[in-house]
Amino acid sequence: MAITNSIEVRNLVKTYGDVYALKNVDLDIADGEYFVLLGPSGGGKTTLLRSIGGFIRPDSGTVQIKGKNVDNLPPDKRPTSMVFQGFALFPHMSVYENIGYGLKLRSVEKNVIHDKVIKMMDLVGLSGLSDRKPHELSGGQQQRVQLARALILENDVLLLDEPLSALDAQLRKDMCIELKRLQKTVGISFVHVTHNQEEAMSVADRIAIIADGEMIEHGSPKQIYSNPKKKFTAEFIGEKNILDGVVLDFNKSKIKVDIGKDEIEVANNNYTISKNKKISLSIKSESIQIKKISAGKSQKTKNGIFGKVTEITFLGQFVRYLVLLSNNQEIQVRSYNEIKDISLNDKVNLMWDLEDFLVHES
Repeated sequence: MAITNSIEVRNLVKTYGDVYALKNVDLDIADGEYFVLLGPSGGGKTTLLRSIGGFIRPDSGTVQIKGKNVDNLPPDKRPTSMVFQGFALFPHMSVYENIGYGLKLRSVEKNVIHDKVIKMMDLVGLSGLSDRKPHELSGGQQQRVQLARALILENDVLLLDEPLSALDAQLRKDMCIELKRLQKTVGISFVHVTHNQEEAMSVADRIAIIADGEMIEHGSPKQIYSNPKKKFTAEFIGEKNILDGVVLDFNKSKIKVDIGKDEIEVANNNYTISKNKKISLSIKSESIQIKKISAGKSQKTKNGIFGKVTEITFLGQFVRYLVLLSNNQEIQVRSYNEIKDISLNDKVNLMWDLEDFLVHES
């Protein structure tokens, strides 16, 4: 069965003076998909989200929702609901009144509003809190009220603008689980803006990386993390090391790269390269093995380089080693076990499998 799109964006452009907030952005979001717009602050994520919702009018391009052009429709006429950054609740209204407010504006009968509000409160885990005011709720409870207020309108798409930014780290993790559960339960498309990588990876069916107004690349969380095509994505997602170099030689299986005072080899996975071409490489910090070089020994392994340990940080689930290379670049190594014989200023050998390095487009 063919996948149908809930949202189709074509050639969207938005400028503020000489600054491009969106540069010819194209985007397809499937029905029932949890889609995350991820990128640095000021990259265009929220502009794109608000253009879909009708809160911003783009300079050019089109937005279709459920196959219908919505370019000339205001926010309240589009089949979308918006969850804003922060909680944006009416402080003088109770939980019950906040959730039912949108239905009241639509002149829905009181008994119907009552049934829907009670059902929605149960769905988002707010049963028994009908009479509380927002200031009597925790941050997580306030966010649930805002979610309920948006979902009760039964629109086709839920737009979420940094919905968890006001929560502490543990609450954010809990709400990620809750958001994913809610989306699967109601079955509509969620479009979620965040700059938090862990948040994005936790909830998304698919992630789009956006920066400087451009769609950099998109894919599943696994694709974006493990096999990013673009250098920007590799730098932005996870804890990866980026090395810039020049191709010295290559064959069908390997590429030899000069990274400045060192040469390394990486696997050639049908990359488009040529001799003397400048390329960028990335490797995940957890893919590097680190071993102390014993006194009087300096034999380098086939796939590896020397370095000096400049920092060791215990971070709970793993230990991070910063290692200074001979080209004065510092790279990170993540080990899930502390290596007892490695100390600050030790000379170490860094090793990897050829396939652990990726070659990126700019």
